[in-house]
Amino acid sequence: MVGRGREQEVLSGFVTAPGGRSLVLQGDAGVGKSTLLEHVVRLAADDGQQVIRAAGVEAESGLPFAGLHQLLYPLLSCIDELDSGQREVFDVVFGRGGGIPPSAMTLGIAVLDLLALAASERPLLLVVDDGQWLDTASTDVCGFVGRRLTGSSVRLVVSLRSDVSSGFDTAALPTLAVATLSESASEELLDRHHPGLDAQIRRLVLDEAQGNPLALLELPPYVRGNRAGRDPVELSGYTGVPLPQRLQQMYASRIKALDSAVRAQLLRGALDGVRAGTAAGRAGGSRFRMADAGEAVECGLLDVDPLTGDFVFRHPLVRSAVVQMATPNERRAAHAALARVHRDDLERRATHLAACAVDPDEEVAAALEAAADSATRRGGALTAVAWLTRAAELSESHEERSRRLGSAAYIAGHSGRLHHAQQLVRSDSGLDDHDSPSSVVTSAYAALFEEGDLRSSQRQVFAAISTLRDSGVQERDEALTRLVVLLLAINQYVGDADMWERSHQLLDSLGDLVSPHARVYQDAWGDVVRRGAGVHERVESALAHLRDLEPWDITRLGVAAYHVDVLSRYRPLLQRTVEREVEAGAVADAMTMLNLIMLDQIAVGEWDEAERTGQRTLDLTTRLNHPLFSFHTRGYLGLVAALRGEVEQARELQAMVDTWARPRGVGFLTQIADAVGTMAALSEGDYEAAYLNAIGITPPGSFTPYAHQASRTLLDLVEAALATGRSEQARTHALAARDAGLPDISPRLALLTYGSLAMTTSDPQEADDLFHRAQTHPGAAAFPFELARIRLAQGTRLRHTQGRKAARPSLTLAAETFERLGAAAWTERARAELSATSASAPASTAHLAALTWQERRIADLAAGGLTNKEIGERMHLSPRTVSSHLYHAFPKLGVTTRAALRDALGGTPDQTA
Repeated sequence: MVGRGREQEVLSGFVTAPGGRSLVLQGDAGVGKSTLLEHVVRLAADDGQQVIRAAGVEAESGLPFAGLHQLLYPLLSCIDELDSGQREVFDVVFGRGGGIPPSAMTLGIAVLDLLALAASERPLLLVVDDGQWLDTASTDVCGFVGRRLTGSSVRLVVSLRSDVSSGFDTAALPTLAVATLSESASEELLDRHHPGLDAQIRRLVLDEAQGNPLALLELPPYVRGNRAGRDPVELSGYTGVPLPQRLQQMYASRIKALDSAVRAQLLRGALDGVRAGTAAGRAGGSRFRMADAGEAVECGLLDVDPLTGDFVFRHPLVRSAVVQMATPNERRAAHAALARVHRDDLERRATHLAACAVDPDEEVAAALEAAADSATRRGGALTAVAWLTRAAELSESHEERSRRLGSAAYIAGHSGRLHHAQQLVRSDSGLDDHDSPSSVVTSAYAALFEEGDLRSSQRQVFAAISTLRDSGVQERDEALTRLVVLLLAINQYVGDADMWERSHQLLDSLGDLVSPHARVYQDAWGDVVRRGAGVHERVESALAHLRDLEPWDITRLGVAAYHVDVLSRYRPLLQRTVEREVEAGAVADAMTMLNLIMLDQIAVGEWDEAERTGQRTLDLTTRLNHPLFSFHTRGYLGLVAALRGEVEQARELQAMVDTWARPRGVGFLTQIADAVGTMAALSEGDYEAAYLNAIGITPPGSFTPYAHQASRTLLDLVEAALATGRSEQARTHALAARDAGLPDISPRLALLTYGSLAMTTSDPQEADDLFHRAQTHPGAAAFPFELARIRLAQGTRLRHTQGRKAARPSLTLAAETFERLGAAAWTERARAELSATSASAPASTAHLAALTWQERRIADLAAGGLTNKEIGERMHLSPRTVSSHLYHAFPKLGVTTRAALRDALGGTPDQTA
């Protein structure tokens, strides 16, 4: 037995203690009383006691002495050993002779003598199961006997249902209350007998059983094929848990015995979701209030909530039995009545209208569609799919049916149920055409999420939009908007410049038929360098009207906000929305929202939180089998690893993403992989590798159109170019950022542009001004890693031009930020700069001014006698990168050997204090 340690201990003492005694086990039906009686019987048998068993039968509860006859039948042979007076008593009671029936006391004394005689050789245990069904006369005698067993060798144990009154309730016998199992014991019992249950079914069984062992054991097979109203994709409204006959019979006779008006009240309460048992107080929203149902309380079907005074079901199984025993017409009538009760509650009314409707009804269909819109906005996308499907069934015209099925399929796709979406599309002849908008949208989402051919889907969606345009469509509608947004999403992932240009031309030809939100996505998701100006204001304006937004609108606007680096201000909204959607809502959008949250956590320096968010996202995408999102998330986890200097892990994730994405033409992910490689190399100090990775995203001096990482890796390319002696390329790239107007697009791009310009200029005053402008930008603090890198570059430059004292503030801030972020390699690099010691005044000759700060520093160390390997270890560079710097520095200084460096640098290495 599970969870019955206390009861077993009491029963063990009952069986082994000396002397006679009695005990009543009292609890709800199915709670395990019979199992405990079996335990008592085994204990008694092991102790050498003789056992006599009886069980109350409801059909015999009106037959006087029927229960006593069953209990004493095995002892009838002993009656002949009693005196004649007592034999006569039993003859009258059991119908073997005539006479006046004896009183309970007379019969009770005779029974005591009979039991004493039977127990004279070995102790006797009497076991009565379902004692509540014993006839009244037998109950009175058993109570009389049970109170007088002290000093004998007889024990009496009776089990009673607490929800059925009986004479034992006033018999004053010792009672052991058998409660329901605890939550942990319930889970253990369920998992032991039904391992591997679907999580949703497991939760449903636990909720409905509420610790009732019989229900825990018998419900799962019946619930597996029918989720009892809890899966809104399959059913509308509450239909009750399908009960096996054994569970239904626990309540059936009492329900049937109720007055029809009371049964109607119970049915309405059950169908409206009135809670039961310990969960009664947790019902959300207003529910139907059952009235005039005292009869159901008296027979143990209902309780009265002590706080509200409302009737509540005694147990969830009562509620299910009420629904299951009602006829279809009775259920429809109850739903119709409930729809009138909830006429001011959009969703509740729609639920009941859907359940009571039989024939097509456009008014009900429209109510369901409105309810679906409401459910979608509150995180109930799965419910919305069910309501739209039912609305389609009730639609009076084929066009409305097709439209509603298309909407249901669209939401099902966003809910991560692509298979169900495809079924919905195929369920209507109007949608079965593979070129219909709904079919195209559904198949394209399947390709996007499940490793399909993105470029083929891209062409199909493009063609569908062109067909709608050429058909002369005059008004913006859902089908067109969905196709347009899907085309933009696929374009973003593919990253093909030619298709982007063709898409712009196509959407421009549609004019106002393209929604304002889609225009935001068009400008933000494609080429933010050339089309991103003003996007953040448009995102802000769109998100100001939250009540009008579906979860996918919030997701898409969040992606736009990421591209223009204003995601932080919307992260609270995303966090609220994602928790709402991840369980029963638009789970596909929740995956993207989690990635957006992770990106913002990376940007603001919350890298531990970002890793946890990424792991949660990866678990979710893997469980739901969405490979695109899985590898997308791995890319961002790789970026976190690279930022921390965990290079091996970063490159492993980079390789996984690149291997999956490149053959499939998913350019968005291959760019992320290249960005991870760039950052890993920068962290490692391999600037040559960093440069090669960076120019794989975009060449220096330009920003490859529709390459979303081109502008994001601006500082990476500039820093790698400077560190490898490619000063001209670095300067060209910084100027290209300025000329492209990147500072006007986003605060991060402003920070990177000013920092890059400062790092690449040869004018000290201009450098100081630009470093100051970068660090004082209003948005700079929101990007601590980039800000710290710029401060490190400024401090390093100042140490070589103005001395250590001037450099210390910038270097200190950089080192502290890197350490706080957990960027180990960058922290060490900044600390090395801080600890560097110098002596002489900065050189000011023309040939020294031609050196970059990185070349000057390497030349100083080489002049001091350090090898390339030693210089690399000190500066966190590869020996190859050190050699490249010296190769560029020698002609600038007019020397050809390392020995000549000391004189060229002014006699001694830079020792500026």
